[in-house]
Amino acid sequence: MKFNLFRSGGGTETAEVGNGHGERMPAETVEEGEFQRFKTQIHRELLDSLDLSRIADLDESELKSHVRRLAEGILRSRPESSIRVDEERLVDELMAESFGLGPLEPYMQDPDVTDILVNGPNEVYVERFGRLQETNTMFADDEHLMQIIGRIVARVGRRIDEHSPMVDARLADGSRINAIIPPLSLKGPILSIRRFGHTPLQMDDLERFGSICPEMSQLLAAVVEARLNILISGGTGAGKTTLLNNVSRFVPLGERLVTIEDSAELKLQRKHVVALETRPANVEGSGQIAQRDLVRNALRMRPDRIIIGEVRGPEALDMLQAMNTGHEGSLSTIHANDTLDALSRLEVMVSMAGFELPVGVVRRYVASAITLVVHLSRLQGGIRRVMRVSELVGLENGEYQLNDIFEFRQRSVDDDGVATGAFHATGFRPTFCHRLEQLGIRLPENLFAERQLAMPSLASNETKLEHLASQPTLDADFLAEPRTERLDDTFEEDPS
Repeated sequence: MKFNLFRSGGGTETAEVGNGHGERMPAETVEEGEFQRFKTQIHRELLDSLDLSRIADLDESELKSHVRRLAEGILRSRPESSIRVDEERLVDELMAESFGLGPLEPYMQDPDVTDILVNGPNEVYVERFGRLQETNTMFADDEHLMQIIGRIVARVGRRIDEHSPMVDARLADGSRINAIIPPLSLKGPILSIRRFGHTPLQMDDLERFGSICPEMSQLLAAVVEARLNILISGGTGAGKTTLLNNVSRFVPLGERLVTIEDSAELKLQRKHVVALETRPANVEGSGQIAQRDLVRNALRMRPDRIIIGEVRGPEALDMLQAMNTGHEGSLSTIHANDTLDALSRLEVMVSMAGFELPVGVVRRYVASAITLVVHLSRLQGGIRRVMRVSELVGLENGEYQLNDIFEFRQRSVDDDGVATGAFHATGFRPTFCHRLEQLGIRLPENLFAERQLAMPSLASNETKLEHLASQPTLDADFLAEPRTERLDDTFEEDPS
């Protein structure tokens, strides 16, 4: 796939050119590099021409208009270049360089992009609809990429340099960023941006996409109302935070929630929520506030429930203590490959608290605190499924007794490389049903009857967008188009 980045009477070059490392590079890549270097030169001239005393009195819209006029004026005043660039695109990207994230700005504005991965100045990947694709986006050089990274971390009050070559932070829109630079990175500056949707997915959306079945949702709603503790497990990108956001909506109104996170990602659509976020150490190595400190402090804030975005260290002990001492109905997530692995990881985290507790004591503590374990996975093709909803009944011969209530059974992979399967009820009736009945929470008699439940199927639009996402290369110009135009182009061959 080729993209005309430059306007010239002779068309677009198609020859391959060396990259200085003994490899051949397509002419499109070379042209994009020249475009970025030319843009960087114009951007420096633009910064030099700004009157700082004047722009201090301008609001944001006036400032953007002023900068755009300056950029257009600089282009008109330059002598005729041997390469005629697309001036409209150049001005737009100069605005992105001045007020956004440069070449990455189109992806930051695209609601379908969930991850942006920059592996050096010449290699950018994005994830759309659960699949990674390489893009034609690139930076002028390492210095250009470092400028963008420096701008990002400066906005959140962090710094990155040789003395502090790693940074983990959150942007104003909730996106999570991680950057690592030489000497720790051997390929130049590396940047990862994890984006979250502007409109959080609702439980109805998850059911429509086949991530969860209505029977699972019904059980989760009842368990939350009954103030039973829930642990959500899964791998990276499996949808743990999304499910936690939705499960928290079942909490009765009027209850006080305290959320604790390393990087704030939860977006609870309700009132009476106190959100706490950890703080890393400063340059001198002091001032760190860890999750364990926040959990202890939260216990003094009169919470009805404590929600920990992700338990990952010694705060696991304090979380279990809270669950076992009156703060019922608490929720948390954990990275794990399975429900049993999640409980084993909890044991390890408790040991990190510095107490020499026998394994049997820790397991009894875990078994008495947690009632329901929900496991999610990201399957082939990028789809996400709730794989198991299991009750932690207790201990038997010193081992956890986990009984699956609902599960997703994968059958095969279709011709598009997407995992297929169906949800099932195992026939196990949870032991906590008597507590639900005592609280007046009624569930259908046949809810737990052994049978096959819904057969997830992607909506037609999602399927077609998945097919679009399977294309090897994405174009920044394509992503810059309005979403409606992209959908029109996607579905133009099928009237449906």
